[in-house]
Amino acid sequence: MSTSEQAEAAADGIVPDSKDWTWVLERPCADCGLDAGAVARAGVAGMIRANAEGWLAVLAGAPEALRRRPRPETWSDLEYACHVRDVFRLFRVRLDLMLDQDDPLFANWDQDETAVAERYGEQEPAVVAAELAEAAEVLAAAFEGVAGAQWARTGNRSDGARFTVESFARYLVHDPVHHLYDVTGERV
Repeated sequence: MSTSEQAEAAADGIVPDSKDWTWVLERPCADCGLDAGAVARAGVAGMIRANAEGWLAVLAGAPEALRRRPRPETWSDLEYACHVRDVFRLFRVRLDLMLDQDDPLFANWDQDETAVAERYGEQEPAVVAAELAEAAEVLAAAFEGVAGAQWARTGNRSDGARFTVESFARYLVHDPVHHLYDVTGERV
């Protein structure tokens, strides 16, 4: 994130998340309750679709309420939904890279920079709902198409984290589940 974008994000009140969340592959998340390491690869597509349904219910709320942040440093429900939509889109791109290339290196993605640049809090909830549902379905269908040895194909994040398609799927599932928990307070 550039200095001006950091200043804008800081002025926006959001503290950038710099944690390495790959630990969710090793132990259950104490917050949302998901044990991502125990997720069966055959269940990933269904979990993506079920999570999208939860977001559609959230996004059916009043637009002004969806835009309201519970605290200045915490994203609004709408901002979280935009992030989840973009996670679904990004993971589809990364899944394709893993299936089409040998051991690809993923381009860095700064979620906080994207939230500011894309003005998440100003987007239209109905549009976000439609885009999130579409992105979830495309990603779920892509995971349904993974078979056999493809689950062992690899890819690398720019920070050095290495995934197989299977661990990548489990890691992915935690993000939207955790953010739905952030918004609803409902554990899995």
